[in-house]
Amino acid sequence: MRTFNSGAGNYKARTFLHNQTQCTRTHWIGALVLVFATHLFTRVLDEVPAPANTRGFNQLGRSSEGGLQFDGGFPAWPQRGYGSHIDIKIYVYDEYEIEGLKLKPLMYGKEGVIDVGICYQGQWGTQVKIHRLFQSSRFRTRKKDEADFFFVPTYVKCVHMLEGLTEEEINQTFFEVLSQMPYFRRSGGRDHIFVFPSGNGAHFFTSWATFLNRSIFLTPEGDRTDNKNSSAFNTWKDIIIPGNVDDEMTNLGSPLVEPLPLSKRKYLANYLGRAQTLSGRLQLIELAKQYPDKLEAPDLKLDPPDKFDKMEYFQHLRNAKFCLVPRGLSSWTLRFYESFFVECVPVIISDQIELPFQNVIDYTQMTIKWPATQIGPKLLEFLESIPDEVIEEMIARGRRVKCLWVYAPESWPCSAMHGILWELQRKVRRFHQSSETFWLQNGTIVNRNLEEFRNWRTAIPLP
Repeated sequence: MRTFNSGAGNYKARTFLHNQTQCTRTHWIGALVLVFATHLFTRVLDEVPAPANTRGFNQLGRSSEGGLQFDGGFPAWPQRGYGSHIDIKIYVYDEYEIEGLKLKPLMYGKEGVIDVGICYQGQWGTQVKIHRLFQSSRFRTRKKDEADFFFVPTYVKCVHMLEGLTEEEINQTFFEVLSQMPYFRRSGGRDHIFVFPSGNGAHFFTSWATFLNRSIFLTPEGDRTDNKNSSAFNTWKDIIIPGNVDDEMTNLGSPLVEPLPLSKRKYLANYLGRAQTLSGRLQLIELAKQYPDKLEAPDLKLDPPDKFDKMEYFQHLRNAKFCLVPRGLSSWTLRFYESFFVECVPVIISDQIELPFQNVIDYTQMTIKWPATQIGPKLLEFLESIPDEVIEEMIARGRRVKCLWVYAPESWPCSAMHGILWELQRKVRRFHQSSETFWLQNGTIVNRNLEEFRNWRTAIPLP
């Protein structure tokens, strides 16, 4: 706050013009009151919400502070670093516009028979959902020249899992698709967006490090430390997204399973997943054998009878105060997001995990992160020491942000897409260039042969 300096030390020494009225004590008091009133009025105006914008989400309750603000129960992104409203344009590539229909195999397999309905379900459904939501987005543009970003739809995790393409075929098809995209070459891929929804991340495209190392990845995976031994995630260019929780649980009206009151929950904690010969998971299953009244951790399998169906799974998940979230083959697991919808406190036991929207969400307020090297009775003793009132407070805070894990239309006041769009806004570039683009004194973009950008022919060399 500025301090008002009356200049009283200089007042007596000043010489005024012959006919100018000298300031009195009353004048000075009036001036001070006017300055204070002006300052107060300005502060009040600063608190007034920005006018509604046809391209922005509801901005009520927005703040210049760094964290999420809440209005009407829904989170709002801060103005600091993001702006007052979303103002971006995204071009979505059509599966038919790439010469030779090369984009289609990355969506439906080389025979074109992959059922997208299957790809839409399960924890990797974000690859389809995000594509469809961008297609219907009010931030979509059909003019490439005005786009801030270019979204490239691929369902490679699903296509590979259903044997529609091998990794070698995925790699070759990606290369052929990118060579048909002049705008990709113009920026070196910096303004192109790809969804990689699984622990494999971008590794399905084995040449990603050469050709996609500048592009924006939307992925739940911020680490890759198993047999790939490298991470495709870059915290400065990529965006961590939530996993795809089953639609029947994210339904606002009547979810498949409702949370239980804390007093009616049978267990202190649970872990409901397959061991997969992973040490952390095996330790929890053994710990449950020692403390069966406190920890539920059955050794689940892929097939019955040692497998829960969907209803059974969520009924068991809701029956504990804490949901333990150890790492799987990679650092992220869908169980973290599912726990919010049965309202048990997530206890993360995955040291390398990255979480969505960390720029604005303080996860210490609603989750616990425990060292993977400390799995044992000490963990249960610690969780048992937390009063129910504290657990209720953490659950309440989690309840306020769980809408950000839901892949819902923009008409919803809160969704994962809101968060993704805000994070993309921070990455808008005014200027596009790569090692294969050059420019002249009149602003014309040319290639190494001094051909203007509009005349670039495909297939083009990749940067």
